[in-house]
Amino acid sequence: MNEEISVQSIVKTLQKRWFFILVLTMLSIGIAAMLSFFILTPIYEAETQIIVNQKSYDNQQLVGAQNVDTDLRLINTYNVIIKSPAILTKVIDKLSLTTTPERLMNQIDVSSASNSQVVNIRVRDEKESRAVEIANTVAGVFKEEIPVLMHVDNINILSVAKSSENAAAVKPNKILNILIATIVGFSLALVLAHIMETFDKTIKTERDIEEILSLPVIGVVSNIESQVGKKSKPRGNP
Repeated sequence: MNEEISVQSIVKTLQKRWFFILVLTMLSIGIAAMLSFFILTPIYEAETQIIVNQKSYDNQQLVGAQNVDTDLRLINTYNVIIKSPAILTKVIDKLSLTTTPERLMNQIDVSSASNSQVVNIRVRDEKESRAVEIANTVAGVFKEEIPVLMHVDNINILSVAKSSENAAAVKPNKILNILIATIVGFSLALVLAHIMETFDKTIKTERDIEEILSLPVIGVVSNIESQVGKKSKPRGNP
C-alpha cells in the first residue's frame, strides 16, 4: 500500500511539476556539456608493451621453464621499479619535462595479465604527442637500467606507442558525463519537486479538496462580481 501511494505521489508530482523538472534536468545537461566540451582539459593516452623473457639455451627446456617462472615472479617487482624515481628521474631529464617524479608517477599505469610475461605501460597526458614520448622513454630507460638495478638482462620492447593525427581523448568522456548529468539532474529535480509538493498546502483546484477531505465535490460556486459601490446610470429625459 505504501509503495502504491509512493508511486501515485511521484506520478502526481510529475504531472503538476513537469515544467520545473524539465527545466532543472535541461540545466544539468547544459552544465555537463559545457564542462565536457569547453572547460575540462582533454587527456590522451599512449601505451607501450615490454616482454620479460630470459634467454634460453639449446637442449635446456627445464632451465627455460624455470626462467619463465622466475620472470613471472619478478614482474610485480618490475612494475614497481618502472614507476620508481630511479627510472622517472632519468625520463624527466631525457625529455626535459617540467614536472617531478611524483607527479609523473600519477600519469603512469603499469599492469600485466595474470601469468603473462607482457607488461603494459600506459601514460596519460594533456598532449597526445607527449604521452607517446613519455611511454616510449619509460620503456627505453627501464630496459637500460634494469641490468644495473637487478643484474638481469631479460627485457625486450614488444610494441612502442605511436602518435595519431586523429587521436581521441580518453578524458573527459563527454557522452558518459551528459548521461550522468541527465540522471542526476532528473533525480534531483524530482526530489525537489516532491518536497515542494509536500509542503505546498494551498488549495488550487476542486481535486485538491477531494484529496484533502476525502470527500467528493458536489458543487462549485462561480466567481461573482461585487456590485457594491456601483450606481445605476441615470435615465435620460424623454
